[in-house]
Amino acid sequence: MRHLLLALPFALLPVIAHADEHHHHDHHDEHASLGSHEHGVAQLDAALEGTVLEIELRSPAINLLGFEHAANSAEDKRKVADARAQLEQPGRLFGLSAEAGCKLDEARLESPLFAGKGHEHEHEHEHEHEHEHEQHDAGTHSDVHAHYRYDCSTPDALTGLDLRALFEAFPGTEKIQAQVIGPNGQQGKLLRAKQAQITF
Repeated sequence: MRHLLLALPFALLPVIAHADEHHHHDHHDEHASLGSHEHGVAQLDAALEGTVLEIELRSPAINLLGFEHAANSAEDKRKVADARAQLEQPGRLFGLSAEAGCKLDEARLESPLFAGKGHEHEHEHEHEHEHEHEQHDAGTHSDVHAHYRYDCSTPDALTGLDLRALFEAFPGTEKIQAQVIGPNGQQGKLLRAKQAQITF
């Protein structure tokens, strides 16, 4: 199953690139590719194979928390705890059909902000001026990576995902580059709060 999720970004890159070709990138994201750190944009991959549904969500922390620095104040720590609590109960975030009978088998969250440890900047640019920008900005870009695995008793009833609740829970998320593999093949779609559904 995991090989399906790993293949998604490459299989659907042209689809997403075309869907987002008119998007205006910030200057430091002009060389951005699928899955890069871009504020307001998250990446979601999902694969349904048999009764198993796997979902991966990758997002800059600022989309979910409103900041990317280490949580030092009580208010920041509360925001981290609240976001983590929501991500640890993903059922409503993905709009899974109750008829599909999907039960969460595994939920795994990874982020330096959750761990409370330092974070090494993830971008590796080849240009010197970009490297200098990274040094100045080091530690300010943090990501959240969430992985979920469900077992669905009636997978035929799972026609797709509805991410409206995710957009509502995390209003800093403006767009989600969604890519799915299901019984009808693979597809990619750029989702927004008002267009938040993608079908398998």
